[in-house]
This record gives sequence, C-alpha cells and structure tokens, in this order.
Amino acid sequence: MKILYHHRIASKDGQYVHVEELTAALKKLGHEIIMVSPGATEKSSFGSKGGLVPLLKRFVPGFIYELLELGYATYVYVKLSKAVKHHQPDCLYERYNLYSPAGVWLKRRYKLPMLLEINAPIFQERSKFNGIAIPWLARWSERYTWTGADIVLPVTQVLADYAQAAGVDESRITVIPNGIDPEKFERVQDNIEAKKHLGLEGQQILGFTGFVREWHGLERVVDLLKDHQGEQVRHLLVVGDGPARRDIEKRAAQLNVSNKVTFTGIVPRDEVANYVAAFDVALQPDVVPYASPLKLFEYMALGKAIVAPDTQNIREVLENNVNAILFDPDRPDAMLEAVVSVCKDETLRHRIANAACETIDAEGYTWLNNAGRVTVLMNNL
Repeated sequence: MKILYHHRIASKDGQYVHVEELTAALKKLGHEIIMVSPGATEKSSFGSKGGLVPLLKRFVPGFIYELLELGYATYVYVKLSKAVKHHQPDCLYERYNLYSPAGVWLKRRYKLPMLLEINAPIFQERSKFNGIAIPWLARWSERYTWTGADIVLPVTQVLADYAQAAGVDESRITVIPNGIDPEKFERVQDNIEAKKHLGLEGQQILGFTGFVREWHGLERVVDLLKDHQGEQVRHLLVVGDGPARRDIEKRAAQLNVSNKVTFTGIVPRDEVANYVAAFDVALQPDVVPYASPLKLFEYMALGKAIVAPDTQNIREVLENNVNAILFDPDRPDAMLEAVVSVCKDETLRHRIANAACETIDAEGYTWLNNAGRVTVLMNNL
C-alpha cells in the first residue's frame, strides 16, 4: 500500500521519534511511505529545536504567527496535491497539528481515505502554556480537522474522550498508544555492566530520561541522595537536559551531593537504552493528563521498577503494585514516599520490573503491532 504521510514537526525530539518508529514499522510490513514534512526537520540531528520556528514565535506577534500557520496550510496542500498526482497513494496518514486543515482539504478533493493521529489537544495545550491570539479560529481548525478525518487515532483514551467531546463519532476513534521496537533492546548491557560503563558501580540509580521541566519536580528527588545510615548510596542519573537542570544542580550543591547527580545532556537515540539499563528505579515524576509517554514504554521494555503518578492515562498502561508503583500526584510527599519504598524493597523492585517487561508482550506495545493495527484500519477504509 502507498501511504502519504504528513506531519508538521519542526523540532527533532520525542515527537519525531514517534514518526520515525511508526513509519519504519509500516515499511517492515511492506508499505511505501511518501513523506511530506518540513524539509529542515529531515536533515537536522536529534535534539534540534526547529530552525526558524522558535524565532518566529518569539518575535512575531501572536495573531500574525497564527495567520502564518494557517497560510502555511495552503502551501502544504499544494505539496500534498503534487504528491497525490505523482504517487497516486492509497491513503493519507497525518499527525495532527493546530491550524493544519490541509489534510482534510486533500481528503475531500481527491476522495482519499484519511487517518489522523492525535497526540495532544493542541488548542487546549497552547491556550494554557503559550496563549492563543485568535481562539475562535484555532478552535475551529482543531474541530474541523478532527471531525474531517475518516479515523482518528488518539494515543490515550483520555484523548479519545476529548475527540468525542469535539464531535468525533465513537465508531471513528481507535486508541493506539506509543510503543517500542524490541530489536533495539536486544543487545543492551545488563544493569551491572551499564553502571560500570558509567562509573557508577555499587550505587542505586534513580533514573529519568527526556527533557527535564520545572513542573516535573525532579529536584525534590535530590533530597533522597543524602547519606542514610545502613542504606545503599543513591545516585540520580538524568539522561537528557532541560530548563530544570539548573534547579536540580543548585539543590544538589545546597545538600552537598553534587557528586551524586549526573546529567548526560542530549544523547543519540540509539544510545539511550544503555543508559536506562543502569537504572534501578525509573522515574516518571509527572505527566500531562492526556500523554502516552515514550519513556514509559522504554522503561517497561528494559524491565525497570517504575514510579509514576496515578493518573488516568498512566493507568491505561500501568497498574499500581502490579507493574509499577503509582503515587497520588495531588499529595506533595507521595512521590518521594513511593521512591523510597521501591528503593528499600528489593523483592518489590524485581516483581514490578518483571511484570512491566511482561506487559509489553502481553499488551502488544510495539511499533510493529501499532503498524499492523493501522494497516487493518486503512484496508477497511
């Protein structure tokens, strides 16, 4: 099958991992992918911030920037139309973005079956964190795109509820969470080797991967690194970077435990697993309520004892005291208490870690399985 795949991701980060992994899995199933996306993204290295986009957001007035976004949809429509005429694809697969109605225009013009992947309610997200200058237009564009697709693919049931509330019929909604590629975890170092490679032998590693933000509250974990009589030495390993790094390092300096905190900075995607292999406890300190965190599935695949917030989207994947320890995100000390309980109980750590790993196979949380489900939906259309 020929699949016209469209996304508007400017930065090469966790969002782009989803695109790479799913398209690779679709190719493994024998499909041909015709990619229409920002050219700069394809050529940039992992961790890049999106070229001119951050500058435009910073210096261009909000209402002008949003009109530019909508205007860009016309340019995208022309690109997609050329791709349709040249390649004659069987269907369109689009990753949703705000002010991006081009896919629906294309679907209606060429009678092309359309699947729309939804990773976030971007109107709500941008309204909360960045502000929306033209709310009525932004709201229209989101609803128009969601209801215009033949099938929408939210990554969580929480997002599915958003889509249904926006007017998408339940029969046209299929939840497909994120996943992993098992082949990328076959030759990963074991826990002891990974620690030795990092110079962290004999320490209990509390680990986190990704972009560290202030609302994660990860700096509070630093309090657990102080020496405790009769307990194993703990070390915080952050595989990534982010704006909260300064606060974490400042807290570590105040407590005189700077030697027990390591930031790797951004590492190549193919190397992340060997860092996570060193974790004894894998941290998901906080999460937006509709996300399907990529790191969570990687923690599970590597058999890590996970501590995560007890939220609806996390409960779609993890069960408290079965394959993770979930804490009440509304109680200030709950996360630290959960981490301490897992650190102190080796039997508990191994039990939930093994169960987390088994969940990957039991529930089919792999990109190849996701690609298979997408294929069935495309064939049905």
